[in-house]
Amino acid sequence: MSGFLPVLNVLARIILGFSLLFLVPLGWATMLDHERLSDIWLQGMGLTLGAGMLLLLVTRHYRQELMPRDGFLLVNLVWLVLPAFAAVPLMLSIEGLSWTDAYFEAMSALTATGATVLTGLDALPVSVNVWRCFLQLMGGLGIMLLVVAVLPLLGLGGVQLYKAETPGPMKDARLTPRIAETARGLWGVYFAFSVLCMLAYRWVGMSWPDAFMHMCTTMGLGGFSSHDASFGYWNSAKVEGVAIVFMALAGVSFARYFIVWRARSLMSLLRDVEVRTYAFVLVASVAGLSMVLVAHGTYPDYLSALRASAFHVVSLATTTGYASADYALWPVFAPVLLLFLGSFVSCAGSTGGGIKMVRMVLLIKQARRELVRAIHPRVVNPVIMGRAPISATVIASVMAYMLIYGATILGLTMLMLISGLDIVTAFSAVVATVNNIGPGLGQVGPSTSFGVLTDFQTWICTVGMLMGRLELLGVMVLFLPQFWRK
Repeated sequence: MSGFLPVLNVLARIILGFSLLFLVPLGWATMLDHERLSDIWLQGMGLTLGAGMLLLLVTRHYRQELMPRDGFLLVNLVWLVLPAFAAVPLMLSIEGLSWTDAYFEAMSALTATGATVLTGLDALPVSVNVWRCFLQLMGGLGIMLLVVAVLPLLGLGGVQLYKAETPGPMKDARLTPRIAETARGLWGVYFAFSVLCMLAYRWVGMSWPDAFMHMCTTMGLGGFSSHDASFGYWNSAKVEGVAIVFMALAGVSFARYFIVWRARSLMSLLRDVEVRTYAFVLVASVAGLSMVLVAHGTYPDYLSALRASAFHVVSLATTTGYASADYALWPVFAPVLLLFLGSFVSCAGSTGGGIKMVRMVLLIKQARRELVRAIHPRVVNPVIMGRAPISATVIASVMAYMLIYGATILGLTMLMLISGLDIVTAFSAVVATVNNIGPGLGQVGPSTSFGVLTDFQTWICTVGMLMGRLELLGVMVLFLPQFWRK
């Protein structure tokens, strides 16, 4: 146990930092809600601050550089512990909310999944909705990246945290000589886009609270809303247009934007194979789904179908999960396509979930390579991404990831079926949570919530969100006996 005390020491510092986030809903409660809500946020902040200080006091003599194993353990602890603190004020402020549902809501927020157990969002206090949405902004790019930017100031290295938290198969490439500088650069780009997004929402007619909340969930690609009808509340092409633009931008790697900013050139973005494939899939899917909707008479003309198709394709493909209509009522091809797109379209290094576009591209290239080798066994045909060959190690990592991904989807779906759910709800709920998409189909579709699930089913989905956010391998490695050996 003493070998993991340095991990707990860093966790204590993270908890202390997390306690400061309660100032955001506290500020909104002070301005717009009644006094009782302010007391709840103060209580949540005090509890988190006290727990962090106590843990820091117990582990104060254990400060040292983190090893690879420590990084994985710390990341898992962070994503398990912080939702617990985030859930406390939700349970205190929403009448009848159980601990299971409160923890699920907090996990969904921090993992930027967007699945919710709540209804009556329009009637919730502003500060409660702000808290749900603000957590998605923080969790979108990853709280650990923020920690990496701050840890060197505390005399602690962050390389292992960066590798454990960063999404995608190729994690060793540094954008700057120092990891902390890289993290600060990514967060700088992230918040610059966030400010622009909030101002754009305000410009097209949202109130300041709604503009702030939907900026948080757009840039975090989380999809929480302050209204039960989501974007159907406004029924505005301008509001949907702003959302489409910023969701699409957030679906691209923020590392690419950082490189563009440093080089003062768009060439690195335009030449990126993953980004080009991402844009092609989005455009092709929007055009194709529009034609399907017109052909089935779902919308009377192509422009109406194009508007609905563009909004929902970008929303679901980037794993945001906003809705302006109940797409579950569309021809069955449409909701299945949207769920499928959410499983892989967003880019590695973005705030989206799923297996990431780069992995899909590598899998297709590897499949093509094997087909060529079946015809010409001796041919030298390496997998090329851009202009560089991809190492066998990266290919093996992607193949292992996909094997674990398939096993996870199957295993969790079987558990949901054992609990009594129908196949559509069970499978879509697992796919939606593991890929951090948000809404599923059936009983957990876009017009309903996950509140219909039992506690057992809710915990399965909670585990799915955690595993998806840490890209499966980051969680599964804890179950290896070798991980716990010295």
